[in-house]
Amino acid sequence: MTRFFDKTELALLAGMPLLIAMLFVLPQWVLNYVQVSLGTGLVALGVMIQMRAGLVSFGQGLYFCVGGYSAGLAGRMFNISDIFLLVLIGVLVSLVISFTLGFLLRRYRDIFFAMLTLAVSMILFGILTSTEELGSTDGFNLPAPTYLGWLPEGEMARNALYIATVIPVLTIAMLLNRYLRSPVGFVNEAIRENELRVEYLGSSAHQSIHITYMMAAAVSSIGGVLWALSIGHVDPEMTNWTTSGHFVFISILSGTGNVIAPLLGTFFLEILRVFAVDLSPNTWQAILGTVMLLTIVFLPKGMWSLFARKKRQTRDGDDLPQNIAGE
Repeated sequence: MTRFFDKTELALLAGMPLLIAMLFVLPQWVLNYVQVSLGTGLVALGVMIQMRAGLVSFGQGLYFCVGGYSAGLAGRMFNISDIFLLVLIGVLVSLVISFTLGFLLRRYRDIFFAMLTLAVSMILFGILTSTEELGSTDGFNLPAPTYLGWLPEGEMARNALYIATVIPVLTIAMLLNRYLRSPVGFVNEAIRENELRVEYLGSSAHQSIHITYMMAAAVSSIGGVLWALSIGHVDPEMTNWTTSGHFVFISILSGTGNVIAPLLGTFFLEILRVFAVDLSPNTWQAILGTVMLLTIVFLPKGMWSLFARKKRQTRDGDDLPQNIAGE
């Protein structure tokens, strides 16, 4: 089986039934945080795959918002409530926007790419906050999702949406893992190291970055749809600079070494924020800032480097002669 799936994909496959089984074990408030963090974790994954190419997007909230608002407007204007159609609409809209913007953004690197992505997201924020038909700063509510015509109610509705979040999120993480291990994925890492040599070898850095940008947009829009359905509401804060900064925060905190890292990092940050607000309601941001500072100082490659370090130590120990390893 490992011939077809690597260890990361096996872990994600095993995680599906484990997360679904949590429905019968964990309290509802924990399940809510798991569900919400899975949605935002997809956006952090979108940031992560761009960071693997040496690009930091400070405007990923744009596609997070596009996904949520596309689902909301589809329900509000056309009475579409099927979750599969809502996700499809969100992805299509994000692909059109990212395909268009990609021709501009793929030409820039470093701080210029970061600031341009931020500027585009803030343009959308300004439009939404000044449009009364879209709820202005308050946003609007989404209808309850249906599943191929089936409308569950009560606890069954919560469980159905939870399962409909877990399965696609982990499946997308598996597909992104395959992408990062593909030739295009390795080209992105080469672009980060030396873009000029990539061009000399015959690959188009602009094209690779454009594709990666569109993939990150599509993934983030799915996260936006799932998050919006979980919350039942959308508002312009989804594309504000603070939201986009939150996704970058997660990516730095968790690290870019594995697709599982942003998913775990998102949940860890959500729980950390809950306890920080409880301990210090007025200065909880200082607690998050302290955690960020300590992570950068002691774990510059993110929290996932702890797992990578342990794995490397175990492998080195196995490579030792038997008499030495046993001592």
